[in-house]
Amino acid sequence: MKNIYKISLFTLCVFVLASCSRSTSGSSKLTGIPFNNPKYGNYIRGGAFAGQDTPLGMVAIEGGTFTMGQVQDDVMFDWNTTPKKMHIRSFFMDETEVTNSEYFLYVQYIKDVFPPSEEKYKHIYNSVLPDTLVWRKSLGNTDILSENYLRHPAYADYPVVGVSWLQANQYCKWRTDAVNLKKLIDKGYIKNIFDNDSIRNFFDTDVFFADSEKLFDGDSTIYQRGIRTRGAVRGERGSFQGRKITKADGVLSQKFRLPTEAEWEFAAKANIENREYNNVRGRKKYAWNGKYTRETEKRFRGDQLANFKQGKGQYSGLSGWSSDGSDIPIRVKSYPPNAFGLYDMSGNVAEWVADVYRPIIDNEANDFNYFRGNVFTKKMIDKEGNVVIADVSSGAEVEYDTLPNGNIIPKQLPGSIKYIPITKNDVTLRRNFSVSDNRAIGDGDLNSSRFYQDDEDQFASRPTMYNSPRRPTKEVDPDTGEEILVNDAKKRTTLISDRTRVYKGGSWVDREYWLDPAQRRYLPEYMATNFIGFRCVTDKVGPMTYKKRTARNPSRK
Repeated sequence: MKNIYKISLFTLCVFVLASCSRSTSGSSKLTGIPFNNPKYGNYIRGGAFAGQDTPLGMVAIEGGTFTMGQVQDDVMFDWNTTPKKMHIRSFFMDETEVTNSEYFLYVQYIKDVFPPSEEKYKHIYNSVLPDTLVWRKSLGNTDILSENYLRHPAYADYPVVGVSWLQANQYCKWRTDAVNLKKLIDKGYIKNIFDNDSIRNFFDTDVFFADSEKLFDGDSTIYQRGIRTRGAVRGERGSFQGRKITKADGVLSQKFRLPTEAEWEFAAKANIENREYNNVRGRKKYAWNGKYTRETEKRFRGDQLANFKQGKGQYSGLSGWSSDGSDIPIRVKSYPPNAFGLYDMSGNVAEWVADVYRPIIDNEANDFNYFRGNVFTKKMIDKEGNVVIADVSSGAEVEYDTLPNGNIIPKQLPGSIKYIPITKNDVTLRRNFSVSDNRAIGDGDLNSSRFYQDDEDQFASRPTMYNSPRRPTKEVDPDTGEEILVNDAKKRTTLISDRTRVYKGGSWVDREYWLDPAQRRYLPEYMATNFIGFRCVTDKVGPMTYKKRTARNPSRK
């Protein structure tokens, strides 16, 4: 009897609390106007937010303060890893690099949506293909890898390589759309367009929010159910039910992107395991704790903790006693994870990060979620006030860009929203930013040069601080009549430019020195190698963590 009374009392309390929660979230606390009610303007307020689910294949990285920069001696004398104190916000990160099978799914999807057999789409499919020829060597027998590494099932769970920074960035954009499309299908908001041969399987998250009628080839029967609202009258059969989904509803996932350099290094160092309360004990040389590249625990003592080159001609050790298990990149999760649960943050393949490279990390200018590479844009709006979408159905052609290496890429995918740089009017009297393109801010722009008194036109005519190769121009060959790419003949003093990106972490071709997460290297964003891959991150919304603070004192274990 007592148990029945306790259960009844508990149920009543839960019901009362739930009712209170609904009443406070169902209307404005300050005005009393109901939210999500068509009889009162249908003003939007999202439902209760219990916490963000960890995206598939990712782990949660709780943000905090850390020392970004070198631990060991700077034997390269680059002077670009000076220690800096930084703070990083919480985020989610892929537990492994993106694998061949996952990237190949993207390749197949693009081929399905933008078939290369159609003239208007002929360059889109090629623009996402990894460069398999990165495996070739003038004095090497490696064609087996060029022909098999990407597609053969033996390498399905190996990290994808031959991908440029531009391609990795585009994959992140596609992953956002693919995840959100699957989520909308699973929740029943839209019909399964993969099961409809008459509709192109293109989906863009930004277009879905801005003008969903431009999706699904104009078929209004695909997206017919939205958010149920209080007091709404059910419409006629075949009409849209509820209210269209907005960002305020919190239904869709946050955008996937490449990690910033600071985020990547913070996640790789994982100081959570050598923390004592609110202090860090020592500094980590690798992604794991300790100063050696071999396992020290008795059970696995002597095993290598990463895949890297141990000496001249030593990629995997002696026959019959392989030291690291592979002479090329190895299957992901072949080595133990770091304290955050991330695999291969030291070794296997190096990884692209989002930042534009500069020799300095300026934490005097910003020590909160540092990132160099912001180009602030806004949606293009036409004369009628509508968002402009790149549409080729009306006969317009896809706009392409020719890279310095001759590769042709679309400026944006057909069906996506057009963005333009913000203007001077958008930044009038702002204190936090003043221009659209911030890649050279403080190091290469007008204010950081000795010509700071010039006006913009004068400065543009002077030699640039970082004089890297410009885009080639197209000229017609007088003998064949074909268009050829011609680079300018100016003398170069550096490879640094606003199109040079950072990559982090050691790889299977690197010596031990590069396993240090603090080390920085760079490459033009349009180039690819057989030792650089990537992984994605997505932002965490709401509190830094939903966990209770826990004390940790490693010295008293």
